Amino acid sequence: MYGLQLPDYPWDTLTPYRQRAAAHPEGVCDLSIGTPVDPTPEVIRQALREAADAHGYPTTAGTEALREAIAWWSAQWRGVTVDPASEVLPTVGSKELVAWLPTLLGLSAQGASGLEQSVSVACPAQAYPTYEMGARVAGVDCVRLDAADILAGASLEGIGLLWLNSPGNPTGEVLDTDTLAAVVARAREAGVIVASDECYALLNWAADTAAPSILDPAVTGGEHTGLLAVYSMSKQSNLAGYRAAFVTGDAKLIGNLTNSRKHAGMIMPAPIQAAMIAGLRDTAHVQEQKARYAARRAELLPAAEAFGLRIDHSTAGLYLWASRDEDCWETIAALADLGIIAGPGAFYGAAAGQHVRLALTAPDERIAAAAARLREA
Repeated sequence: MYGLQLPDYPWDTLTPYRQRAAAHPEGVCDLSIGTPVDPTPEVIRQALREAADAHGYPTTAGTEALREAIAWWSAQWRGVTVDPASEVLPTVGSKELVAWLPTLLGLSAQGASGLEQSVSVACPAQAYPTYEMGARVAGVDCVRLDAADILAGASLEGIGLLWLNSPGNPTGEVLDTDTLAAVVARAREAGVIVASDECYALLNWAADTAAPSILDPAVTGGEHTGLLAVYSMSKQSNLAGYRAAFVTGDAKLIGNLTNSRKHAGMIMPAPIQAAMIAGLRDTAHVQEQKARYAARRAELLPAAEAFGLRIDHSTAGLYLWASRDEDCWETIAALADLGIIAGPGAFYGAAAGQHVRLALTAPDERIAAAAARLREA
């Protein structure tokens, strides 16, 4: 039989609830998927237009100007120093990197790493499903392992790649530097690569600063061996349609990934590279977008609580992680009767079965409408 035999895309199972919500006389409030609805900043669009004459092949490693912009952004926003020549790699969005990283690292049996047997991928118990899909694409197992489990002494035997996600999707949980440092120490002792998905880092509601990075000097001890930090501009700059992301960290791992991606033709288009530079160098639009999301969060959170939802974690990111201590599909149905569509926790692992995810990415008017319905229910 041909094909990877992956499960059906989970969001299709929401169709009957979308139909149910569509019957609401005042229209649907779709809070299910975290796709940006606000305009891409003009400074980025102008850079894209000016780079449209891209007649030559771009390089997989990205232009020197892009790598320097990523390094500047890392220092400016995250307090992290990376070498633009060897510790930076642009990627075609972050999802493709998440999905292909186990394969590109050679974790499967007879893989590029020279391992005699396959090793597993580990990811959080409540997690973005692509971590597990990446393991399946590589033909290896995925185990659920939270940072707290590792600190409590859980074994890392047989694990080749450990995914962290802070701020978390869907939970909005932020791991502090002490926790990250302890996890890194355990992983290094066990010879495990740690990849940290940090795409929501600048949307930190508990502090004016970004959430801590796996590459923070307080975490790494000053060197990046065995560590990768993944970031996407989709959230901070409304660039989901541009597929603009990057990975930074261990120079040897970055070098290997760059070489593998050259062979596979995984190359970011030149106009997107130019647009990224403009977006990374401009700070004003990032602050403006965070303020928009903060206002939506301030509107929606108390309304969700008035409806009887408990908000867990949710201290960063684009979501409210909410529960009524019932099966998530019961909550999804109750919200659909109000014309509100949420993301079922079941999509994010067995441990998430009593939660729903409410996204802050709907237009202001739809957020206000959803909040009014929740308060009045």
